[in-house]
Amino acid sequence: MSIGNSPSDDRPSVGRALAKARIEAGLSVDEVSTRTRVRVPILQGIEQDDFSRCGGDVYARGHIRSIARAVGLDPEPLIAQYAAEQGSPETPAPVPPLYEAERRIRAEPRRPNWTAAMIAAIVAVIGFVGYTVVSGSGGDDKTSAGATPSATTTTPTPSQSPQGNGEPKPPQPSNSAIAAAPPGKVTVKVTAAGGTSWIQAMDGNGKQLFQASLHKGDSKTWTDDKKIKLIVGNAGAVQLFVNGKDLGPAGDKGQVVRLTYTPGDPTQG
Repeated sequence: MSIGNSPSDDRPSVGRALAKARIEAGLSVDEVSTRTRVRVPILQGIEQDDFSRCGGDVYARGHIRSIARAVGLDPEPLIAQYAAEQGSPETPAPVPPLYEAERRIRAEPRRPNWTAAMIAAIVAVIGFVGYTVVSGSGGDDKTSAGATPSATTTTPTPSQSPQGNGEPKPPQPSNSAIAAAPPGKVTVKVTAAGGTSWIQAMDGNGKQLFQASLHKGDSKTWTDDKKIKLIVGNAGAVQLFVNGKDLGPAGDKGQVVRLTYTPGDPTQG
């Protein structure tokens, strides 16, 4: 995206209007960045009518709306002016401000993934029953010649079915062990299953591990001793796998979310 078109003589551009309102409100760029969670380089570019760092029209509109509210302006006329200057129509579902997305995440805790837990429990029970039956049948093979065989037959369970060498077939591993993390570490895998999403990932020391857009079908995995922090744009398009747990979509379509994960079960906290 290039720098915006030249404004008319009687009306300042979007960036100049935001910069003027900020100065009149007595706020610095850093203070507005803290209030809106818009990074300083992006905010400085917007005040100069350079929206190339926003990552697209949807994000640019969201940033304009957040900054306008922070400096005391009505965001809607600025959004309309941005659309006119950039030659892009207003989208029906703009990205909500980042602080609203965070508040919604805190208010709606993610439910535990009971399906994965039940599958793991069923596999464990089947394996235990199969081992008990096989290990207990060793003394029953020596049946006396005159003994009458029982009329009742038992169909072996999948874990008791013999392999080619006569040994019982071991239970199959559970599909819930996705992106499993080593003990004491946190492992996060993101997959752009439903479309394109912008991702930023940082480790427990604040070091940036990744910042770019993932296109549909792309995946990224990160591991750290302490924590993994994520900022996810278009959260409904992203599937999350944390410490061996499938957490489903990161949020709703068009939503921007901030997430933090640590070692342990992500569904228990």
